[in-house]
Amino acid sequence: MKLYDKVFYFISGHGRGWAFSSNDLINKFTRQEIDNTLSDLAKKEKIRRVARGIYDYPKYSDLLQKELSPDVEQVARAIARKFNWDIEASGDTALNILGLSTQVVGKYIYLSNGSSKSYTLENDTTIEFKKSSLKNIGFKHKESSLIVQALKTLGKDRIDVNIINSIRGQIDPSKFQKILNDTKSSTVWIYETIKKICKADIDE
Repeated sequence: MKLYDKVFYFISGHGRGWAFSSNDLINKFTRQEIDNTLSDLAKKEKIRRVARGIYDYPKYSDLLQKELSPDVEQVARAIARKFNWDIEASGDTALNILGLSTQVVGKYIYLSNGSSKSYTLENDTTIEFKKSSLKNIGFKHKESSLIVQALKTLGKDRIDVNIINSIRGQIDPSKFQKILNDTKSSTVWIYETIKKICKADIDE
């Protein structure tokens, strides 16, 4: 298999929507091989450059007949891996990613133990990293942090069946048990809500 095909096979194996930097490939290929091949793949529109040093394997909508915008969460995680940062979505950003806010957002804010930096994506969306003390980095899965942040931001009194079903609809069911195991140490009301999210549909 040619180098070009090997690199693309590795990237596509992560699925549509995956965002990455050259650092994600360094264990498989040399720096020169990576830089040259990523440039070729981008020129041939196999992958897309979405920010400084960050690419994605774009999702495509058959209905809209076009590539979809970059997955903000994927891009943020790719940047974090590149710089070896721990990050967590801010409360408002978690709400937006989980579809709990109707507000049109141009900026997504992540708390980070690294430098304060800002990235503008190719669709003019901004991802801003703010250096801060992190409270939810003990979770193994990014979905756990997103759900906990969103629930904290909403507050116990605003949680209802619609919120629970809305969050559930954004989460891959195969992750439910992992999220339950991951969030056992959360505040009691948050964990009780997560148990409802990760169970079968509930009725009002």
